[in-house]
Order: sequence, then C-alpha cells, then structure tokens
Amino acid sequence: MGRELPSTLGALRNSEFSEKPLTGRSVKDELRANLIAKLGSGERLFPGVLGYEDSVVPQVVNAVLSRHNFILLGLRGQAKTRLMRMLTMLMDPALPYIAGTDIRDNPFHPISRQGQAKIEEMGEQTPIAWLAPEQRYVEKLATPDVTIADMIGDIDPIKAARRGQNISDELTIHYGLLPRANRGIFAINELPDLAGKIQVGLFNIMQEGDVQIKGYPVRLPLDVLLVFTANPEDYTARGKIITPLKDRIGSEIRTHYPSQVEQGVAITKQESWTDRQSPVKVVIPGFIREVVEHVAFLAREDKKIDKRSGVSQRLPISVLENVVSNAERRALIAREDEAVPRVVDIYSALPSITGKIELEYEGELKGGDTVARELVRGAIGKVFTNRFDGVNMNAIVQYFDLGGQVELGETVPVANVLAQLTSIQGLMEKTRKLGLGSSESDALRASAAEFVLEGLVAHRLISRSEERVFGPEEKRRAPAGDEPRPRSDPRKQNFQ
Repeated sequence: MGRELPSTLGALRNSEFSEKPLTGRSVKDELRANLIAKLGSGERLFPGVLGYEDSVVPQVVNAVLSRHNFILLGLRGQAKTRLMRMLTMLMDPALPYIAGTDIRDNPFHPISRQGQAKIEEMGEQTPIAWLAPEQRYVEKLATPDVTIADMIGDIDPIKAARRGQNISDELTIHYGLLPRANRGIFAINELPDLAGKIQVGLFNIMQEGDVQIKGYPVRLPLDVLLVFTANPEDYTARGKIITPLKDRIGSEIRTHYPSQVEQGVAITKQESWTDRQSPVKVVIPGFIREVVEHVAFLAREDKKIDKRSGVSQRLPISVLENVVSNAERRALIAREDEAVPRVVDIYSALPSITGKIELEYEGELKGGDTVARELVRGAIGKVFTNRFDGVNMNAIVQYFDLGGQVELGETVPVANVLAQLTSIQGLMEKTRKLGLGSSESDALRASAAEFVLEGLVAHRLISRSEERVFGPEEKRRAPAGDEPRPRSDPRKQNFQ
C-alpha cells in the first residue's frame, strides 16, 4: 500500500486504519462501496471478460449493490469461474486480522473463542497480520464426497488432548473452508453436486449464522459473500438442489456463449496461446480465425451434439492453438521464415474438436471424427459465403471442369503450393476479397487461395479427396436433389 502497516492492536488503534471502513463494515458493504467508487470514476469492470458488458456484468453489479449472495448459471466454458475470481478487484488493498486465528478475526470484533482469548491475554500487544484481496477468496469444487467437516469443520480430538480441554470446547474445533473464508468471498463451483445435508449446512450459515458440529451448537456469525456456479440442467427442483437453499440465494444470473462471431473471435484471440516464441514468424489470417470460431457456433446448433453439455469456448481456443502449431511445424520442416495457418491445419486440429463435444445418439452413429469434419466444412462454407457473396467463381470452377487438378499436401512448402495455385485462372485475384494485396507474403497468399478452393468444395462446386487433391465435382454421383448449384442462389447452398 506504499506505507508501513501496524503490527499490533495498539498500533492499529492509533492509526488511520482504525476508522470505520476497516473495522465496522461487512465484506458485502466493502464490495458495494468500492463498486460505487469504480462506477463513479468510469473504470471498466471485470476487464478481460468479453461479451458480457451488456448482459451478465450489469446483473452482477446489481447483485453486489444489493448485497446479495448470488449464483452464476451457465454451461461449461462461459467464464463463470473467472468472473467469480475477479470479484476480488472490488476489495480493499489490505485488511487487518488477529494473527494466528483460524477464521481471521476482526481485531475490534473477534467472533471466535481463539481470537477473544488472544486479546484477553495480550491486550494492546496482540499481533496483527494483513490480508491481500487474493487471500480473501476461497474456492471449492463441489463433489458428492464433500463432507460437513470439509465445509464447516469437525472436532479435533488431538488438539483437545494436547491442550487438555473438554472435547466439546469450541477451541478444539478444526474449522472447514467456509469459516476460514470469514471476511472474504467463498465460491462453490457446481453447487448441485453437494450432498443435501451439506446444502442444509450452507443455508443455516446464510440464514442464522450458526452450525452444529458433532452435535455441539457453535454460533458463527460469519462475514462472507457466498457465490455459486451451476449448470442450468442440474439447478432444478428434481432433487439436486434443495429449495430452502435456492430460496436464500439473492440473485440468479444466467451466463451465455458469445452471441456474435466477432465476440468469439476476440475472446479466442485473447485466451489462446498464439503469441509464442518461435524460430518462425506466426501470422494468423482473419478468415482462419473466423472459420475456427464458426466451428464452435455450428457445434452449438448441431442436433448431433448434446446441447445440455454445451460447447465450451475452450474449443475454438484449443483448435486455434493446434492450427498454429501445425503451421509452425510445416514451416520448421520446410525451413521457412513465416508460418501462416491454412485450412489444412484446421483439419489437422480435429483432436481439439472431438475431445470437447458430447455426441447425441445420431452423432455417435456417425463418429466424432466425421461430425468434426462436417463442422469444419460447414464453417468454411459460412465464412466463404460471408466473404464472397455474389462473387463470380465460374473461371475457377471451369478450370477443374476441364480436367485441371492441384495437390496441396499438409507438408507441401509454400513455394510449391503457390506455383500450383497461380496456374488457376482468376484464383489469385479473388484473394483481394480477403483483404490481401499483391504485396502480401507468399505464405499469406497461398493460405488465402487455398481457402477459396476449400470454400468451393464446401459448396460442392469442385471436389477434394482426402489426399487433398482438388479436382472437378463428380456430379453424376451426387444424390438426387443435392447436385452442386450456382453460388448466386443462396436458397440452395449446402453447408454440410
């Protein structure tokens, strides 16, 4: 904080820290006051959490201003945990407590026998320690095996024997996570996974401030903000969450996935490890980022994928990292100075997709790899439509209809790729629609030209084999009513 902090109770009493903000207000009042100050100064709240500015963040702000315990309801990968952890940004820089106390007693208002005994024994010389905001945040992942002892506490017979105290004495208690979060934030991930009796203990703390440990009543007026997360599917009245606890949670806030591809691209760009130290320069084209993000968007809509499980934002993050790594590997093998991801690298990142989706019965019949390939192909088709709507591709299609063929293997060097692609009439000039000019690097131009071909494949205007040989579309093999159609008729585009 830039100044020396008092180390004894006497020094604390005679310092500026003895004023009411540090000694009289609760943690909820502290969060509220600091939030009001941030709102008044126009400071951005929860920096790094994107896409929630007009939806989730205002609801969290309202909950804090209302001094509510609240729950974040949402599917996996919706930044619920990150949002909870960032609540520490609303805390004071330092908070005094009686050093050595298990539940971090307020020096002026101790609630535990341990803290009260210390002050009775040492008076003004009672040692004072200080808590930083991150030390005032306690998080627990709820699992069915969590016990009352874990959450609230238990009698410690060894402590009783060493001190020669009655086992029913409060000083023999070993406190659990919740009491140790006193004067801070206690966060529970996946609340419905807690056993019913643990949930009862929680709402007793929330309502009455007391618990029973091994049958002994202990009054613990804890000062704590309780924040929970849960999957909406589990947060129901079907036995996984008890109604009295649900009734005592002040605000129920729904999180969500990015509503727009641009938001998803921004989140993935922020979170993915792509700005890495490497012997080669990594350049990621915008259309590649869009394709990766569309994979996640299409997966969330696909009937073959379980919507109750959700498609985490970690999917496009992991895919983009794998895409960059594959491009990096190719550049290192070919001894090139620049690594630019191509569509082939997205197909090489299928393991990052299959591991992050839960399939319905129809998807299980097809297999995860097939479903993932369909998602990539559909994503390419979406981005191609957005970028080239109304653009005449007849010259390129005609090249293949007349028997033209190119082979673009995964490890083919850029020079060889570009040599083949420049031979296709009208192809390279189409890359300008992707924001590329003639001054761009060969690797970027090759990536853009390959994307154009993949877009035509996605719309079934040309074909490609698994060996990545591009050729004419075999119309005679197409099922009736599913023939390749001109790009100019949007009603007849097939993204699958």
